[in-house]
Amino acid sequence: MCNIVALLPWIFKFLYGQAVNFMLIGTYQHNIDSKGRVIIPAKFREELGDVFYATKGKDHTIMILSKEGWEKLGESLASKPSATVVKLKRFFFSSAVELVPDKQGRVLLSQDLRSYAGLDKDVVINGAGSQAEIWDAAKWDEYNSDLSDDDVYDIMSTLGL
Repeated sequence: MCNIVALLPWIFKFLYGQAVNFMLIGTYQHNIDSKGRVIIPAKFREELGDVFYATKGKDHTIMILSKEGWEKLGESLASKPSATVVKLKRFFFSSAVELVPDKQGRVLLSQDLRSYAGLDKDVVINGAGSQAEIWDAAKWDEYNSDLSDDDVYDIMSTLGL
């Protein structure tokens, strides 16, 4: 049985059917403060805009989308009334929060999202194309240690890249 969360990148391509206007790239190390706030990298804030959205993501991460990306996701999901889409709506929207960075670039992550992603103190914020992800730093290191060059090339070959 396929894990629907693992299909997120392909779902976005299917839903949007077009290239994104920007690409979030890079990896940044940050800490969550005692109030649950984290600094979003300046490069990401420039691309995401003044208001953006966070929700549950693949591999128990937090997914961050621009306002435009969030609205496109909502519109696309609203137009597809299948049982699978209902599951996606519940997955994304029940945990979603609107984020508005303060003057230092910090956003408050909900306790629900921090718990889902297992975030405590050390986090990694990485670009993943049209979205950003927030990982627990130890989980990010483990994920990357498990991914070999051969795995990457096998996936690329399967996709015809």
